Amino acid sequence: MVKKGQESMSPSSNLLLLTIFILAFLSIAFGEQSCSEDFIRLIHKRNITNCKTLRTQGAEFAWNYHYNGTNSTILDILFGARINSNEGWIAWGVNPGERAEMIGTKAIIGIKHSDGSMIVNTYDITIETKHGCKLLPSSIGLEVTKKSMENDAVSELYTISARVVLPKEYNITRLNHVWQLGHAIGDGNQPLKHPTTLHNVDSTETINLSSSIGTSTGQYRSYLRSVHGVLNMIGWGTMLPIGVIIARYFRVFPFKFHPTWFYIHISFQVCGFLIGTAGWIIGLYLGHATRYFTFHTHRTFGILIFTLSTVQMLAFRLKPKDTDDYRKYWNMYHHFLGYGLITIIVINIFKGISIMQGGNGWKWAYFGILIILGSVTITLEIATWVRFILYKLEKQKNNKGNNNKNKTPTSTDEAFKGQVGEDAKHEHS
Repeated sequence: MVKKGQESMSPSSNLLLLTIFILAFLSIAFGEQSCSEDFIRLIHKRNITNCKTLRTQGAEFAWNYHYNGTNSTILDILFGARINSNEGWIAWGVNPGERAEMIGTKAIIGIKHSDGSMIVNTYDITIETKHGCKLLPSSIGLEVTKKSMENDAVSELYTISARVVLPKEYNITRLNHVWQLGHAIGDGNQPLKHPTTLHNVDSTETINLSSSIGTSTGQYRSYLRSVHGVLNMIGWGTMLPIGVIIARYFRVFPFKFHPTWFYIHISFQVCGFLIGTAGWIIGLYLGHATRYFTFHTHRTFGILIFTLSTVQMLAFRLKPKDTDDYRKYWNMYHHFLGYGLITIIVINIFKGISIMQGGNGWKWAYFGILIILGSVTITLEIATWVRFILYKLEKQKNNKGNNNKNKTPTSTDEAFKGQVGEDAKHEHS
């Protein structure tokens, strides 16, 4: 018995190893990317030496700095991105707070009007801005000179440049900077709200200007989202459905693997629950870390999936006895809740893929998993009905050849009843 149980753990163990392999692949650090040739050409015109490609929105950033005595640092910056609309804006700024985030940023924003004219101003991003108050040009408490915005006809890059004097409370070895793009402007040189995709949310970084090394909270969150997605796709979206397939098709019809099916079923369900729960916990952390943006539907479905999965796990311990009158109702609840749970899981996985905007790779990867699971399910379902019909035909044939009403049960009847009886005893034990 122990050996059978151990053997039944091998499929789920293989999936666990696959999970570890995928996570190890994702853990490879994102390397710093050099700037594009077009942007390098632009910074050379301004005698700027430091440059890096920012990790979101195709943005690039270049700078020079020198100390102005002991109380301040003079920072020359060039920020570039593409505005793929008739009008729009690009922004770069620094945040004196403890973390790189939008609220509290002292921003330099360049606006492109629909008539082709451009203007640059400073803006103070506050919590009121997040709540819908107009964002209008204002003082930011920093000395900003040499502001300009240009469009390079060759590369179609829009750039903003400026000289910023940073007081000593701004640490250039750990400078919080934020960048952003928007596609709409209002009256009075007002940049309207930018999209709230993850690429926009993650456009923050803490950079060491002396070495060009940046530690991005957005990059860290992006990695955790990948881990969150992989864990949930494997745990909730793959292992739980496999457990359901095992329970439906390997107890009696079309195949009987008694009692091995039970151990395999339990191992897949428990491992899927544990892996999915780990992904769910990471999702809760990500929802808390992104303080000003919440994906409510995805979050609600995730909580619902964890709650219903926990109920299903507890059902193994709270299952009524075979002689209990409520047992049939428990069976109905367990089956229908399981099928409903899988439906919610599939919907929420695709919802998460849409939120991540990670490209078609994620979508087609899970499509492939569903196609394999669906093909196996359809094949086994056909085999179940074929065997059931053959059994009924054999029974009818035997009945025609027997004129005794109280005839002895056929060997087929006995075998079928014996399969069901043995399975019921094991299932309800």
